[in-house]
Amino acid sequence: MADYQVEQERPTPTTTVIERRGGGGMTLAILLLVVVVAIAAFFLISSETNKDNAVSGAAQQVGEAASDVGDAAQDAAGSVKGD
Repeated sequence: MADYQVEQERPTPTTTVIERRGGGGMTLAILLLVVVVAIAAFFLISSETNKDNAVSGAAQQVGEAASDVGDAAQDAAGSVKGD
């Protein structure tokens, strides 16, 4: 009888490499939040400054009007006295 040997193929070992990418999503979200807060703060401060300037301008105009009324009253009093 003949001896037969059957060679079996051995599977070659394989290596699986798993690359994990990412993690930048949270950093990007935090950076975006900081930018939004900074822009909102800028507009709030700007709005408050504009409001303060408007109030200051109105107060100055009232002061000028009061001065004009005072001058007119003195002129009227002077014309009544005959000055």
